[in-house]
Amino acid sequence: MTDGADDRNERARKLFAGPIAFLKSAPALQHLPAPGVPEIAFAGRSNVGKSSLLNALTGRNGLARTSVTPGRTQELNYFDVGSPLVFRLVDMPGYGFAKAPKDVVRKWRFLVNDYLRGRAVLKRTLVLIDSRHGIKDVDREVLAMLDVAAVSYRLVLTKADKVKASDLAAVHAATEAEARKHPAAHPEVIVTSSEKGMGIADLRSAVLEAVES
Repeated sequence: MTDGADDRNERARKLFAGPIAFLKSAPALQHLPAPGVPEIAFAGRSNVGKSSLLNALTGRNGLARTSVTPGRTQELNYFDVGSPLVFRLVDMPGYGFAKAPKDVVRKWRFLVNDYLRGRAVLKRTLVLIDSRHGIKDVDREVLAMLDVAAVSYRLVLTKADKVKASDLAAVHAATEAEARKHPAAHPEVIVTSSEKGMGIADLRSAVLEAVES
């Protein structure tokens, strides 16, 4: 690892160890905060472990609420990182939950699509993929949406501790192969486990890299 990467890892560690606070929930675009700092968004299927990963990333167990019923959150949840403010994390509503009513799914699409296309301060979207299942068609729809919106994104495997090492290696390779097909995707996939802390330091560094790019 280069000195530059080591330096960024340490700065990322300190930043995420410092002040982080919930700012607001935005049910529609007019409720978004003023676009004054970079934003990093998190997207993923409703049961992909997004809240757990956000909590592990920030080292705070209760920062992002883990919903008992996946697919209920239909708002953009904003978190301020740093004091003075350095950037914001945006927890996007989960997608692809079968029991969500059609009008809820439609509302999700409009909110997310409009946010992705029109948010100049959005530096990168992290798309979470469950290591146990790999990329599904519903994920590919979102990747295509990001490609069209020309939003830079990166794939992140979650729940890596739940699969055998050989299966994890296979899904990692398949996910990177998928990433290479998409013009807006970062070619490298980050492998994480919220429970074991695997890949969390890499993810913090990747977030800071995107913020500073």
